[in-house]
Amino acid sequence: MAPLSVLFGQSNAEKPKLVVGIVVDQMRYDYLQKFSEKFTTGGFNRIISNGFSCENNYLNYVPTHTAPGHAGIYTGALPAQHGILSNFWYDRTIKEAVYCVSDPSVEPVGTGNKTGRNSPQRLLVETIGDVNRAQTQMKGKTISISIKNRAAILSGGHKANAAYWFRGQDQGHWITSSYYMDALPEWVKKFNDTDQLTTYMNTWELLYPFERYSESGPDERPFERGFRGKQTPTFPYNLTELATTNGGFDILKATPFGNTYTLDFAAAALKGEKLGKDNATDFLLISLSSSDYIGHNFGVNSKEIQDTYLRLDQDLEKFLNKLDLQMGEGNYVLFLTSDHGATENPKYLLENGGVGGYFKEATFIIQLKDYLYKLYGSTEIIEHVALNQVYLNKELLVTLNLNASEVEKLIQEYILLQPQIQTAVTRTQLLNHEFTDGLELLIQNGFHPDRSGDIAYLLEPSVVVYSETGSDHGSGYEHDTHVPLLFYGLGIKPGRTHRLTSSADIVSTIAALLAIEPPKTASGHVIGEMIE
Repeated sequence: MAPLSVLFGQSNAEKPKLVVGIVVDQMRYDYLQKFSEKFTTGGFNRIISNGFSCENNYLNYVPTHTAPGHAGIYTGALPAQHGILSNFWYDRTIKEAVYCVSDPSVEPVGTGNKTGRNSPQRLLVETIGDVNRAQTQMKGKTISISIKNRAAILSGGHKANAAYWFRGQDQGHWITSSYYMDALPEWVKKFNDTDQLTTYMNTWELLYPFERYSESGPDERPFERGFRGKQTPTFPYNLTELATTNGGFDILKATPFGNTYTLDFAAAALKGEKLGKDNATDFLLISLSSSDYIGHNFGVNSKEIQDTYLRLDQDLEKFLNKLDLQMGEGNYVLFLTSDHGATENPKYLLENGGVGGYFKEATFIIQLKDYLYKLYGSTEIIEHVALNQVYLNKELLVTLNLNASEVEKLIQEYILLQPQIQTAVTRTQLLNHEFTDGLELLIQNGFHPDRSGDIAYLLEPSVVVYSETGSDHGSGYEHDTHVPLLFYGLGIKPGRTHRLTSSADIVSTIAALLAIEPPKTASGHVIGEMIE
């Protein structure tokens, strides 16, 4: 086979010297269309009109959560390969839940708080940044940034020069861990020492006059949670006053200014690390988390969500202008996507003639254990239930001389009879049958033999295990799986496609642009029609 550089007609001189990845947490695809008339020409619309849009881009696994979303985007692999099942999952060996990036062997850097003990050690495969680092003899840099530690760490991979995340509460600093370095670089210390953060701790009010927000619902709705210390979830929000009852600087995460602050820090990284200034391609990976916090808090149809995206549009315009100053217009490649979407609030749907509901997981677990007690005389057959997965007590099955596959089947049959549950699949089926479509395929793509449970089930559309305010995500339905995928910059042909694409295609396409091999476990395809 000819080298990728020959296949795509690229020389080393034409390769982008900087790849910028932007993941907007909890961004549904329809936001691009819903708010497009209110966007400026320099943000989202600049990327769309001068770049390439994949209109039919879907996540192809469950659950659709932040950690597997970021891991999948940058490895091109499925959870079945990269092993990041969710933000948390149950570990059978220690019989407790583990956090996707927790690592007690490392120390926090930039804070004295032990929550900084994080690394990518649970990620089982390499990222595109890892491959690029190896390809460039470790000269190409990977800098990854997010308010969320899991988003920053899983994007950057194992060989990242740095992953930075935000420590709020009483500190308000960007931090990292000893996995990456022993001390923060001077440019990070300087950024942390400025009073820039306090400029955002002011008042969050609507960017435009109220009447311009016709694409979202009323400001005050019973389906929104809001902030502690304020009686109604309505504008304006005095962040300085509300900070004391909402985690100090943590309140910034749940406002559009968290995204602004993240992009400000990314611009500082661009200069501080001199990214894109030599012949080795660098990666600047940015995850914008505030849209997720706001969606969970206020819901997808809120004025707060619309204002978040209108403000993000302006922030993107400013950031693109900074990229142009640093690199020259069009002398970098950028992609923008999301780790998952979100469902509308089920209570809102039900009150407006839609479908949805709330699944009482605790009641379900009690009833399932009662059912198994009647069959086997023990409630301990079930070791754990989490993330719509049932873990069996394998040691007890041996003691009781029970066949695991038969027990799986009985539990599956019971689960399928329960209201609000759409489908269920057993470990035996997942290991011995190759599903080709439907929700069962999404379950299989998210199933890891060593980390997943023994029976996986999915709820009916817009049925959630969540509070009655705000929005949630995690399912395999369109509202959670249909997300934007935009490319822009050097080597990108303007246009759009309606053929099916997935997050796994991103690293394969970036690898083609850089004329390097994609990560070994990448399962996607090159979006060849957009490459000049």
